[in-house]
Amino acid sequence: MNFDLTEEQSAVVETTRAFVENELYPHEAEVERTGHLDMDLVREIQQKAMEAGLYAANIPEEFGGGGLDTLTWLLYEKELGRANYALHWTAVARPSNILCAGTEDQRKRYLEPCLKGETWDCLAMTEPGAGSDLRGMKATAKQDGTDWILNGTKHFISHADIAGFAICFMKSGEVETPRGTKAEITAFFVDKFAEGGGTTPGFTVRDGYNNVSHRGYTNAVLEFDDCRVPAENVLGEVGKGFEVANDWLGATRLQVAATCLGRADRAFQHALSFATERKQFGQQIGKFQGISFKLADMAMELKAAELLTWEAGSKFDTGGCTDMDMAMAKLKASEVLAMIADEALQIHGGMGLMDELPLERIWRDARIERIWEGTSEIQRHIISRALLRPLGG
Repeated sequence: MNFDLTEEQSAVVETTRAFVENELYPHEAEVERTGHLDMDLVREIQQKAMEAGLYAANIPEEFGGGGLDTLTWLLYEKELGRANYALHWTAVARPSNILCAGTEDQRKRYLEPCLKGETWDCLAMTEPGAGSDLRGMKATAKQDGTDWILNGTKHFISHADIAGFAICFMKSGEVETPRGTKAEITAFFVDKFAEGGGTTPGFTVRDGYNNVSHRGYTNAVLEFDDCRVPAENVLGEVGKGFEVANDWLGATRLQVAATCLGRADRAFQHALSFATERKQFGQQIGKFQGISFKLADMAMELKAAELLTWEAGSKFDTGGCTDMDMAMAKLKASEVLAMIADEALQIHGGMGLMDELPLERIWRDARIERIWEGTSEIQRHIISRALLRPLGG
């Protein structure tokens, strides 16, 4: 395997890192202090991101996006991941690839405005009683003539407050299988605003929960009360919601892995610099075995997580990347981030917990990564299942 970056990949990394350092880092402290992302600032950074060619880089070129291959996209995500999550996700948006699965009319109505920075999308799967067990969702969609009637509640829906529409996964029926009754899931586009003005009847977006991780990056509760959606708003086939999600959302776990790597590397670099600058007992603290061994372990674990992630990314576009590959990358990167954030803070001592440095933020933000996009336990289940099934386990 060739580990050298191509000329294009090096250019993407350098351009993205410079953008993050010059356009995002200066605003981190304010977002962290207030927990609020000013939309005028978002528009300003958004325009600069478009001019730099960094906006919607994940969307295939044939659909109007940047068209980065998966590995190059992950290198780009690592650089963006160094910054406050709300800043890089909102101002340098990467619309969900599932929008590409829509019909030509749906892409015009929903994907194109996202590519132009006119709005954002949000994905609504998780429910109060259905997190990892998505087949256990209770929110329903029932056909009424040519329309569908949606009822139920979704929560933990990221940035739904600024999204112009939601892509909602609802239980639309049941089917009998050899392993028992299984829910059929259908995906729908649900507009926040009605064509005639005002909000869509029966669709309410409420403030979500205060989150210790990723300040400024909001979550919301979506409530559906006899919300009527036309048949043309079905994404993919009726009853095939998971299939369209699996086809188009497969790399999201690698995206989480890559952004974790960016923050882990930032924390590691702070620790490395501090270990050479800080002196105690007449010498650099990095010369003490208690610190030097921490640095060695941090470097080794970061490299291992990078290799797992880059390998999965390099295999993705050829169809060779398995669920186990992605689970390993996400699991390793998220847990390495937690370890490096904690050790970097420890190396800094009391100053590590002060907000003059980004370490306390990285430490806080790291916690959610082992939960969303599949918990660490779910990733281990995927890995062990892939190992055992060929042997009859």
